[in-house]
Amino acid sequence: MNSLLAPGFRDRGDAGRFLARHLAAYRTTDTLVLGIPRGGVPVAAAVARALGADLDVLVARKLGAPDSPELAIGAVTANGGRYLNEDMIRDLGVSQEYVESVTAEETEEARRREERFRGDSPKAEFKGRVVILVDDGLATGATMRAAVRSVRRQGPAQVVVAVPVGSIEACGALRKEADEVVCPRTPVDFMAVGIYYADFTQTPDSEVRRRLHDHQTSRAKGA
Repeated sequence: MNSLLAPGFRDRGDAGRFLARHLAAYRTTDTLVLGIPRGGVPVAAAVARALGADLDVLVARKLGAPDSPELAIGAVTANGGRYLNEDMIRDLGVSQEYVESVTAEETEEARRREERFRGDSPKAEFKGRVVILVDDGLATGATMRAAVRSVRRQGPAQVVVAVPVGSIEACGALRKEADEVVCPRTPVDFMAVGIYYADFTQTPDSEVRRRLHDHQTSRAKGA
């Protein structure tokens, strides 16, 4: 549990309900909301419920630096959408061979995770739809950039990035990638995403699967 900073959120559900109020223009049954697992899915589920939209996941995996796996030199998605931080790759002297190797490894891991999260449910159709990509926040924006590029490859009518809180730099950079970026809170002294949540407990895989299943069941019943 973190001490809640003002303005902040109780938990990811609270953040999703707050974010949905800034996305009212997309309240239509043809809108597709994609959560970035794992933490982005509870936020996305609340957004999709408020908008009456479909819900699915899009896994984006960080590409870690050779000697510092936690340091992102880029990100990749299951269908090969990729963002590379070329400046960082050059400054660290990362070889092209390493970049391609870690890209292949993380792309395959993204595929496995998407299949595990969806279970028997089919992947949502993107073509011709408004697709809203949701995460619990944006720090560097690397994984979100890869996610946007992934969605673009599948012919959507519009790509919207939506997060409740993010750094000014990351939200600004995403405006070069997405058709619209909705980031209602961009603190000047932005720190880690989790600081802006009272409860930033890690989201387990089981919760991601449950959120997807519950939403699909609700939609099937016309709720």
